[in-house]
Amino acid sequence: MKVYLDNNATTKIDPLVKVKMQPFFEELYGNPNSLHQYGMDVRPALNVALGEMYDALNAPDADDILITSCATESNNTVLKGIFFKHILKNPEKNHIVTTAVEHPSMQDTLLYLSDYGVDVTYVDVDKNGGISAEAIKAAVTDKTILISMMWANNETGMIFPIEEVSSFAKEKDILFHTDAVQAIGKLKVDLSAVNIDYLTFSAHKFHGPKGIGGLYVKKGKQLPNLLHGGEQMGGKRAGTLNVAYIVGMGLAMKQAANHVEKINIDVRRLRDKLEDALIKISDTIVVGPRALRTPNTILISLRGIEGESMLWDLNKSGIAASTGSACASESLEANPVMNAIGEDPELAHTAMRLSLSRFTTEKEIDYTIDAFTAAAERLRSISSTYAYTNEVG
Repeated sequence: MKVYLDNNATTKIDPLVKVKMQPFFEELYGNPNSLHQYGMDVRPALNVALGEMYDALNAPDADDILITSCATESNNTVLKGIFFKHILKNPEKNHIVTTAVEHPSMQDTLLYLSDYGVDVTYVDVDKNGGISAEAIKAAVTDKTILISMMWANNETGMIFPIEEVSSFAKEKDILFHTDAVQAIGKLKVDLSAVNIDYLTFSAHKFHGPKGIGGLYVKKGKQLPNLLHGGEQMGGKRAGTLNVAYIVGMGLAMKQAANHVEKINIDVRRLRDKLEDALIKISDTIVVGPRALRTPNTILISLRGIEGESMLWDLNKSGIAASTGSACASESLEANPVMNAIGEDPELAHTAMRLSLSRFTTEKEIDYTIDAFTAAAERLRSISSTYAYTNEVG
């Protein structure tokens, strides 16, 4: 059996999304910015797709949703846009507050901007992997121009206090951005109810195609273009529109919003069943209270077993999991969130992430429980034999 439990890295495309996209590869292939009939034929589908995104986010019509190539581009657009529009013009307002566990597209961009005079405060997570709103507030100074924090953590699934912090940012006249990549489809995201200036999302995290994402921008909070050279997206993001993928993202976001209840009931039940079985393995911990996590995510650590070893053992059984963010996985370094928690350095090397989706089945979870338990016993046996041999030798 093959079981895919790495849905926080990427998801399979929804079959309905694939069907909806297909005509735009072969039949409706015109450039929507062209004036001829081929171009005009595809424009209605773009309008529908954008409408689906606005509805899924409950975003006011006056605000913008910019189509980007991915969440990384969206995050870069916000951070570099803030630098060029605000910090470069007023160096006295050069401070950004964020968390120590943001995605590499945030951390690497902030590291780059720090070479140009941007002052960044990274607020640490607590022992559960959560972020305190009070800690974020305490990090703010009279030089703070932006607070940026993810809505839900990609490693632990811990949900961060977006509503409280965004409200505080509004009171202090500070811009607020959230990377909501892990929230859409798992949590209710209502942009008419929360004070958010910028929000990042990516289609492949909610069963849409890879290579397409978006950036929500509140009215009056427009940023300089990251890409120049065309009048697409109202002149706010240059580049020929990827119609098939935009259509796919629109339907995928609609489906994701419609399945939030299913995720929070059916997928949560399967997640909890898996977690309850795995924590029976000796010397095992799960990071974060499950009630405070997205309903699909487990970050589990088995003391004495390296995450990479377990990963490869599960892979032999046809089970796909991960030791952390796919954007940083090639290094096979210790899990960054476990490092940030910092309570036990060993645990940073033993953590594994299991993330379900609405397509995960009970049969797959039962198989995973058996395979994971057997792998843990096998690897612990090997480790014990190796330790005994070294001691005797």
